[in-house]
Amino acid sequence: MTDGVNWLTAEEQHAWRSFVRVHERLMGRLSHLLQTESHLAAADYAVLVNLTDVPEGRQRYQDLARALEWEKSRMSHHIARMIKRGLVVREDCEEDGRGAFAVITEAGREAIAAAAPLHVQAVRSLFLDHLTAAELRTLAEISVRVVEKLDDDA
Repeated sequence: MTDGVNWLTAEEQHAWRSFVRVHERLMGRLSHLLQTESHLAAADYAVLVNLTDVPEGRQRYQDLARALEWEKSRMSHHIARMIKRGLVVREDCEEDGRGAFAVITEAGREAIAAAAPLHVQAVRSLFLDHLTAAELRTLAEISVRVVEKLDDDA
């Protein structure tokens, strides 16, 4: 069953596990800070950021799910919870009748405006402040390369 597996070398395994560990710790810490300071879950913040990045603050559920790498059902359930909290509204898609748009509300805009400075401060103190300019450039290059490969393979 494991014949032909190209196992990770010690160096590769160390790099991979270190990357996973830093990602999990950073996301956990950022999520906790967002929740306690702004009462937004990390998922709420991700949705709101995506909606503020598009014209009119509206995006089709399927496009939003694709951008966040979420399943359709997760997106639908999460948007339903955000609707109950007044952060977004749902608009039917006139073009095909099956799809729907998530649209940021004024309350959603206020929530993201309040949370964004806290998020930026946390990103700086937990991550950016510990990297040199050269390391930051290298990290960006690596990240872009990996994301482009993932997008090509999608």
